[in-house]
Amino acid sequence: MIFGLFRRNSQEETVARLHKAVVAQSRLPAFFLPPYGIADTFEGRFEILTLNAGLLLRRLSLLPEPGPELAQALSNAIFSLFDDALREIGISDVGVPKKMKKLAGAFMGRGNAYSNASTEGEEELARALARNVLGSGDGGPLAAYYMRAKASLDETPLETFLRGEAPFPQP
Repeated sequence: MIFGLFRRNSQEETVARLHKAVVAQSRLPAFFLPPYGIADTFEGRFEILTLNAGLLLRRLSLLPEPGPELAQALSNAIFSLFDDALREIGISDVGVPKKMKKLAGAFMGRGNAYSNASTEGEEELARALARNVLGSGDGGPLAAYYMRAKASLDETPLETFLRGEAPFPQP
């Protein structure tokens, strides 16, 4: 009975695996090369992580319980990563909350913008991605990736996510 106290919560393990999957997908070198051409900077990495995490969080939140609960726990883990990253790049303890507020607004805003734009069509999505992720240029390849990833995640049953798996397609 006492050993149960030292076991990690299975939801924590699931969230850790999902978090790891989002981060691994977002760090794939292909995103930072043509045709995607995302800048390999803090901002560029934030943008691709926001895109991938937003897709997964959206899918989890639309599933029956415990999907929305997993979405919230995963969101918390992602923001913990942002907090750590800000501290690692030298943002002071006083400055972190202000930066976190900006990151949270950007994260939520972009997730909503991409989701809304994707319902209007791939062309509209490409414009939103070019504006937010690339600054300029052709958002078409990134929009095509977004639509493939969305379709892949939308076809994925809850049981797969409960195993900590997030089947993102290759970029």
